[in-house]
Amino acid sequence: MTLAIGQSVPDFTAPATGATTLSLSALKGHQVVIFFYPKASTPGCTTEGGDFRDRKEAFDEANTVVIGVSRDGLRAQENFKTKQAFNFELISDKDEEVCKLFDVIKLKKLYGKEHLGIERSTFLIDTEGRLAREWRAVKVGGHAQEVLEAAQALHAES
Repeated sequence: MTLAIGQSVPDFTAPATGATTLSLSALKGHQVVIFFYPKASTPGCTTEGGDFRDRKEAFDEANTVVIGVSRDGLRAQENFKTKQAFNFELISDKDEEVCKLFDVIKLKKLYGKEHLGIERSTFLIDTEGRLAREWRAVKVGGHAQEVLEAAQALHAES
């Protein structure tokens, strides 16, 4: 399944940090940024998460909830969140249901070997639950700022 811009994002429920279960439907009325990252506590993912963390106040002002997602277990996600002082929740998607919904599992190469993994991707969902923007094959530098600007512009339109 591939989501298209303007299309309603199907609801999902997934285990998250903070002893919570997150569902998209519970966030209706807020814009939602969902960023998928390959692995907790790795350099690129740490930088990306920190960039979102450092812009949390501005995302809040734009009525936007930020959520990170990887295939790591809840314990790894909790450790990652605590160590990096992330001020948003992280979803543990071990069964890849959320990853498959957003079609972010791709064939990747690492040290000459192919494997299936998360392609760093980010999605902006509007207050009605429709996909407003997507970024695929993300490069970390400047990305969180670009997503923030898109969220601010979307918020200003509503």
